[in-house]
Amino acid sequence: MHTVWKGAISFGLVHVPVKMYTATEDKDIHFRSLHKDCGMPINYAKTCRHCEKEVGPDDIVKGFEYEKGKFVIVKEEELEAIKPESAKTIQILDFVDLPDIDPIYFQKAYYLSPDMAGAGAYSLLLEAIKQSGKIGIAKISIRSKSSLAAIRFVDNCLCLETMFFPDEIRSISQVPNLPEQTVVNEKELAMAKTLVEQLSEKFDPSKYTDDYRIALTELIEQKIAGESIDIVTAPDTEGRSNVIDLMAALQASLDATKAPPAPAAPKRKRTTKKKQDHVS
Repeated sequence: MHTVWKGAISFGLVHVPVKMYTATEDKDIHFRSLHKDCGMPINYAKTCRHCEKEVGPDDIVKGFEYEKGKFVIVKEEELEAIKPESAKTIQILDFVDLPDIDPIYFQKAYYLSPDMAGAGAYSLLLEAIKQSGKIGIAKISIRSKSSLAAIRFVDNCLCLETMFFPDEIRSISQVPNLPEQTVVNEKELAMAKTLVEQLSEKFDPSKYTDDYRIALTELIEQKIAGESIDIVTAPDTEGRSNVIDLMAALQASLDATKAPPAPAAPKRKRTTKKKQDHVS
């Protein structure tokens, strides 16, 4: 794993040297933009519209647009001078209960490992969090971005989750068309709650997969192998009525949860191109 941050956690007078590693990875399939005529990748050069020429890294500075077309220049040494203490230290401010934090605050997960001779202090903090059932709320700066953070444990590892600050969360009042109060049919509600109960089980992340990424990977592999596939068009849903019979839909959903699982759908038909032998 690549170290993305190095510093220390402090809580009270305890100092825990740590290294930080990204806990998740991007599995998305990324495409390059190619020139249609020759198939070569397209380069995206940084150019100045005024000077009409390409600009190198040494000629680029940071600017904040405070009015349309007006910028204030901020130098790298000025940014360095105002870096907060959290650029080097993860200072735990409070310990709270995890259920008290709405998931909307969470951003990205990182693993923390002990650094240098910090194994003893690391184990102390890990065990204190485990046995107290609390998580630490701290501040951290990563790559010039300051964030709140939640420090918890995963098995025998401290895990840090970066969080949004409260003023970064948009107000619910900005969401259009929300009902002022919920009015539901009691029979429909009872059936909906029954459906929720029948679909409830212990969370098992291994049962969830990215079906689109799997299909896209399969498509790319077939193209690399020189295979062709039959494209199946999804059925048109435009003609469906928008009027929903909730009771009927709920009953059908309940019946489906009781029915045995349906057989797996057949795989897409593959047609392999046969290579012709050339006779010399």
